[in-house]
Amino acid sequence: MSPQTLFDGFRFPEGARWHGGRLWFSDMHTGEIFRVDPEWGERPEVVTRIDDQPSGLGWLADGSLLISSMHRRLVLRDDLRGDQRVYADLSGLTDAPINDVVVDATGTAYVGGFGYDLYGGAPRRPGPIFALTASAPPRMVADDMVFPNGAVILPGTRTLVVAETWAARLTAFEIGEDGGLADKRVWAELPEGSTPDGLCVDVEGGVWASCIGNGRFLRVVAGGEVTDVVDVPGRAPADCVLGGADGRSLFLLTANSWQPAETGVREGRVEAVTVDVPGPQ
Repeated sequence: MSPQTLFDGFRFPEGARWHGGRLWFSDMHTGEIFRVDPEWGERPEVVTRIDDQPSGLGWLADGSLLISSMHRRLVLRDDLRGDQRVYADLSGLTDAPINDVVVDATGTAYVGGFGYDLYGGAPRRPGPIFALTASAPPRMVADDMVFPNGAVILPGTRTLVVAETWAARLTAFEIGEDGGLADKRVWAELPEGSTPDGLCVDVEGGVWASCIGNGRFLRVVAGGEVTDVVDVPGRAPADCVLGGADGRSLFLLTANSWQPAETGVREGRVEAVTVDVPGPQ
């Protein structure tokens, strides 16, 4: 599969989501949040900005957008009409950046954390996962992940699958009635050298993983079988999402590097390939 470049000129596109018939994503190193209908052929529009590095995105039932504010360790709630406020403050629960966001059907948001200062070259430490609801303070629901990163909820289940970037694996939990996580297990061991970052899921429960360190996107199923590969040599794959009119467009977000000091050249891209299994619509 050969990707087609749709849009370029970004620093580090991240947080890919398909929502309301449009592609949404953040540019981590500019603080901007974009959306676009890829079939229009127009440039993505900036819908909001934050004064920090944004990563994961999610939506609440009222249509407001949740944004992971990484270094401030906040999750922001933005109504996209000019009102942006703090939804959850995680700064008292972790001293390292937070990362991706996924929201389940009940409105509980799950947020992963680095666990240590990756950019500063600090020694690795286990990373946490937090659960956020509107009615209770944020709480840690896992604390022993190897750099928790992208996350998805498998269609028709209460199973949360999380990428552990430096462990080359996807790890699963069952979401409890109280929003807690239980039954931690390895969902898929990835090939040696894989570095899973952003994830997306299709209707068959297959998970696409963006391997930021080795220039490829993998589709993997429970147990670890790799069914499809999209290679992007020389690129840093940050995230991916399935969307488009039939759900079979796999949007690929890549950059020239994951280091903020190396992305000022604005070589970040949104590319796309057509795949066989669609994403949830």
